[in-house]
Amino acid sequence: MAKRKDHFYRKAKQEGFRSRAAYKLQEIQKRFKIFRKGDRVVDLGCAPGGWLQLIAAEVGLKGRMVGVDLQKTQALPFQNVALIQGDITRPEVQDRVREALGGAAHIVTSDLSPNLTGIAFQDHLRSCELVRIAHDVARGLLRPGGTFLAKVFQGEDLESVVQELKQDFGQIKRVVPGASRKASSEIYLLAKGFQGAGQ
Repeated sequence: MAKRKDHFYRKAKQEGFRSRAAYKLQEIQKRFKIFRKGDRVVDLGCAPGGWLQLIAAEVGLKGRMVGVDLQKTQALPFQNVALIQGDITRPEVQDRVREALGGAAHIVTSDLSPNLTGIAFQDHLRSCELVRIAHDVARGLLRPGGTFLAKVFQGEDLESVVQELKQDFGQIKRVVPGASRKASSEIYLLAKGFQGAGQ
């Protein structure tokens, strides 16, 4: 069992972030500058809200963020954040996201994670399934040229997921943030240059 109270866990508590995952996104932002002032962003699997806290600072007051999760996410002190509790695979939830966003998304992020079984292959396959779900949702939300960022566990089905993303995006990068736990097999797929029609 991973030690929860590691350096990044303690740092998150000290700096007011709701989760240590904020530092993974912070590192990705520093390296790739995926968020810009005024961007519209959808964050899938947003609870407890650590990513939204970081994104808010990057997109500024003119940006717009919509966080979606099956779990209830505690309200955030930002006027430009909408929180939706629901299953993102349901069309009515996707309609609520579009309405709250007010236009096509510049970026869709997904930190969705399966309920871990401890069986690496099974957890990997389930994480790939979640990326495919998030990718399908992103197709309907992103504007042309948009960006998709999703967590996945490494394993033999990863290359298939990458090839599927290549059908819709011009560039795919595999990113392993330093804030990821050393024992974790997680990586992030950063897909840029969405070639779909968007909304």
